Amino acid sequence: MGPDGAPGPNVPWRKVLWERQPFPDNYVDQRFLEELRRNEGLRQYRYWAVVKEAGFVGQQLSCVAIFITIWLYMEQGLLSPETLLWTCVICSMLGYGLYQILTSQSEAGSEPRTRLADLQSTAIFLSFTFGFSPILKTLTESVSTDTVYAMSAMMLLAHLVSFRYAQPSPSCSLSINAALFASVCLASRLPGAVHTFAMLSCALLVFALWPCLLQRMRENTPHQFTLVCLAVCLLGVGGLGSQSVGGALILALALGSVTFLCPLLLVRLQQHKDNIHGPWDEAEISEDLSHLLL
Repeated sequence: MGPDGAPGPNVPWRKVLWERQPFPDNYVDQRFLEELRRNEGLRQYRYWAVVKEAGFVGQQLSCVAIFITIWLYMEQGLLSPETLLWTCVICSMLGYGLYQILTSQSEAGSEPRTRLADLQSTAIFLSFTFGFSPILKTLTESVSTDTVYAMSAMMLLAHLVSFRYAQPSPSCSLSINAALFASVCLASRLPGAVHTFAMLSCALLVFALWPCLLQRMRENTPHQFTLVCLAVCLLGVGGLGSQSVGGALILALALGSVTFLCPLLLVRLQQHKDNIHGPWDEAEISEDLSHLLL
């Protein structure tokens, strides 16, 4: 066919650019659509497999709710900083032991990080956090409470959006920095410096260390990983419900949407996906040219 279907002269057309031919530039023949390929490399998702992976998103949303619940209890004087600190210490020791067990199973041939290095990192963080707690306590005194709450909400939202759900790691600086910034803002509204120190320690445990442990569980113990995600979601809804029934209902609806509705939409819409590939695609060099680089 011609430019849009008109026949050309009785000269065979060749798909080359370096040879002058008696055809228009936009000429194609009947063989043009023979190379059409549809949905090449399309992945078929299973609903419950997607739900299981979406549980990571739901539990991270619940972690934010748990952190806010802990802050509300401390602000109201229902939770002492000493109790929170001892709880963080116990949870950290149990989590560290479990992490070491899971790491030894998955990285048997590699050189693990030494316990002395972990102890040094912990001591440095606790020392600096405890020393700067009085400063952090007064950091937002000149800022109105509404502004502090708005900044905290925005930073927690940024934490959820920028969190690396596929491969959680402390190297995701944007997510952790956003969460710690929100923690500093909220902790500055607590009664004393010890409350600030306890709250920041809890923030490190919830937003930095817990995702790493959960990732190890997802890699090595997938069945336990699903149960832990479910338990965290229930704890988040129950804890927030003790402070606000409306907030717990909103969280439950959000968890249901993220965990069950969004995977259902993904699986259903996958059936209507229609990607086409053909000779009009950009050329891709498959040959390894790394030896030509200086």
